[in-house]
Amino acid sequence: MHLSIDFRPISDGDLNCLEKIYASTRHEELKVLPWTDSEKEAFLQMQFQAQHQYYQDQFKEAEYLMILMENCPIGRLYIDRRQDEIRLIDIALLPAYRNQRIGSMLLQQILDEGQDSQKPVRIHVEQNNRALGLYQRLGFQKNSVNGVYFLMEWLPVSEE
Repeated sequence: MHLSIDFRPISDGDLNCLEKIYASTRHEELKVLPWTDSEKEAFLQMQFQAQHQYYQDQFKEAEYLMILMENCPIGRLYIDRRQDEIRLIDIALLPAYRNQRIGSMLLQQILDEGQDSQKPVRIHVEQNNRALGLYQRLGFQKNSVNGVYFLMEWLPVSEE
């Protein structure tokens, strides 16, 4: 199966779509709360805006990309290529595109880049995130704990 995946920088016109992608990653944890749909929606909107602003402020050199399939946005990839590491800030797909090996393929491309450049790849992952198993299957190890997050790290094989 060949997937035609492309990327383009995010723009202000993508904010609604980015908010939907973000909200889709929080659906499970909010399902148990006794809030109305409008309360959940307001909370998610506020959380998305806070996260979006935080990322823009903290990772000024990062690439903020829409993941596209046949020119249709299906997810987001935020990546910061630093001198000493490749930092995955965020990767998320809309629910209809999960469990189809798209995330695995994208992550493997980033790991290949890490191998080629001899840089570790790191990402903070919530301890209850379903994707934790995926990261572990791809060779990420838990490096440290920061609140509810694990710092996951993948190390390139030495070329000596």
